[in-house]
Amino acid sequence: MPDSSRNRGSWTTPWFDLYPPVKPIIIHRAPWLVTVAGAGPAAGAVAVAGGRILAVGEFTELRSGYPGAKVRDHHNCALVPPLVNAHIHLELSHLAQPGPNPVPGSFTAWVAGLLARREQLGATGENVVAAARQTLDQQHRSGVIALADIGNTNTAAKLAGAGPLVLHFREFLGLTRNAARENLALLAGEPEMNRCTAHAPYSTHADLITGLKKRARQRGHLFPLHVAESAAENELVSSGSGELKDFLRQRGFWDDSFQPTGIDNSGSVRYLHQLGILDERTLCVHCVHVGREEAGLLAADKARVCLCPGSNRFLGVGRAPVGLFLQHGILPALGTDSLASNRELSMWREMRLLHEDHPDLDPAAILAMATLSGATALGIGQDYGTLEPGKSADFLAVPLPGGIRTPGQLLDYLVTGGPAIKPVWI
Repeated sequence: MPDSSRNRGSWTTPWFDLYPPVKPIIIHRAPWLVTVAGAGPAAGAVAVAGGRILAVGEFTELRSGYPGAKVRDHHNCALVPPLVNAHIHLELSHLAQPGPNPVPGSFTAWVAGLLARREQLGATGENVVAAARQTLDQQHRSGVIALADIGNTNTAAKLAGAGPLVLHFREFLGLTRNAARENLALLAGEPEMNRCTAHAPYSTHADLITGLKKRARQRGHLFPLHVAESAAENELVSSGSGELKDFLRQRGFWDDSFQPTGIDNSGSVRYLHQLGILDERTLCVHCVHVGREEAGLLAADKARVCLCPGSNRFLGVGRAPVGLFLQHGILPALGTDSLASNRELSMWREMRLLHEDHPDLDPAAILAMATLSGATALGIGQDYGTLEPGKSADFLAVPLPGGIRTPGQLLDYLVTGGPAIKPVWI
């Protein structure tokens, strides 16, 4: 975990021998440099060329190493790695919910309402694509370099162009035996390199989940899915009962083939562990209803975790046990989820809400969740997540208000400033 107590420390700079000078070279200098790579915030500079970072360190050292480089000053700014949104549904952008938030705890009612709105407003069409494109553009303007987009239509394929890197995952669901067979047949016809995943344990038959995970393993793909999002899910997966089961039965999505864990208060994490789904390429999204033993299973299986505090607050499903994850050596990623379950899709806001929900969390750790941990989870850590030599030269200059004098004040601002933060792409 990043150590925010260190004001300076040693910069990661194997520069001159490892990355010989290339023209043209630009040195970006700022009063604050936040590498998220070990050393705490301090004045510094980043030398870039050819789309890559050449060196990171004190300005005088970089200037002497690259004497012919151009210098660009970013006054009253902090240079920060770009953000990574580890969970979003672009194709649901047209389903932004008007009115007040749902009644807390009514997850099943929200699911029913979402399905009804999607049937009413459509799942495809120009309005869907236009709303998704608007969301994607907004993500880029806010400083997001990459995102994991989940959907069961081809909307993302129509969004090619400048902006964030979109890792799209085709989502499958179906809890009955017949639905599993039908979807596995469809899966066999998917183009070879298409990323495919399961929706959630409460909506996807075990045979379909295992078939999808087998395919992902064979191709080295990430496998993100919704896990332990609500108490209703925990009840269904633990005992095969509850309001979520009643809803699924009413919709014709239930045939009694689902096999619960049979263990009280042990839900989706144990279920996925028993199925052999959890590994370092499984990204468990939400993880609100996870106990100590299940956190241990996630750690032992090296599974990744992504938190969506804005969506959790909107739906009133609870707060993820972040401290428990950190105790087990898991630094979660962060995601916004969709406009169907969140008022605003801002990673800056997600950091602020996480800080509000867990005020004892180190701000440096929260920033790392939105950058380093997200990049690592999505398998793009070689390019993004930190400011280090060899990584992408796409990073952010964050304008700062007056009065920031210490590294602690800077980190507090970055994780609590929310959508008011307007970064500039370098």
